[in-house]
Amino acid sequence: MKTVKFLSTTIFATALIFSCSSDDDSTPEPVLEEEVITTLIVTFVPQGGGNAIELKSQDLDGDGPDAPIMTISGSFLSNTTYNGEVEFLNELVSPPDNITEEVAEESLEHQVFFNVSAGLGTVNYNDMDADGNPIGVEFTLTTSDAGSGNLTITLIHEPNKSGVDVSSGDITNAGGENDIEATFPIIVQ
Repeated sequence: MKTVKFLSTTIFATALIFSCSSDDDSTPEPVLEEEVITTLIVTFVPQGGGNAIELKSQDLDGDGPDAPIMTISGSFLSNTTYNGEVEFLNELVSPPDNITEEVAEESLEHQVFFNVSAGLGTVNYNDMDADGNPIGVEFTLTTSDAGSGNLTITLIHEPNKSGVDVSSGDITNAGGENDIEATFPIIVQ
C-alpha cells in the first residue's frame, strides 16, 4: 500500500511540475489598445487675418444608434488660404483625453486624409513623420471659386505610407483602419 501511495504522489508531483513549466521563454508583445475618439475638431484660420472656421463632429455614443452631432461655424472665403489644425478627443472620460498627442507620438502609424469636393480647393500637408511622410494634423486648405460640396476628414491607423498616392493624400490605397471619419457639407463664397 505504501508503494502505491508513493508512486501516486510521485506521478502527481511530476505532472504538476511539468504542467507549470513554459517552453516559451520570450516576452509577450505589449498589446496596444486602439484609441477611442469621440470628437473631431478642425480649425481653419485664414492667412492674413479674418474669422476662423471650426468644423466639429461629436459622437458620444460611439457605435450606438445616435448619429454624430456635426457643427460648422461658418463659410469659407473663395481664393483664400487657411492654416488648418486637427484635434482628436475622447470625451467619454473627464477631463477629455487629447488623442492628438498620441497621433503625433505615433506619427509613423497615422495619417489624416482630406477629400475636398472637386473645384472647392486643395489641401497640403504641413507636418511630416520621421520618414518624411505626411501626418496631417497641421495642413493648409486653399479654396477655389465659390461653390458648395463636402470635405471628408479621415484618420487612418497604420496606413501604407510608402505609396505615391498616399504621400500626396490620396486615401484610395491607404489600407489600415479608420480611427474616425467625418464628412462636412461646406460652402465657399
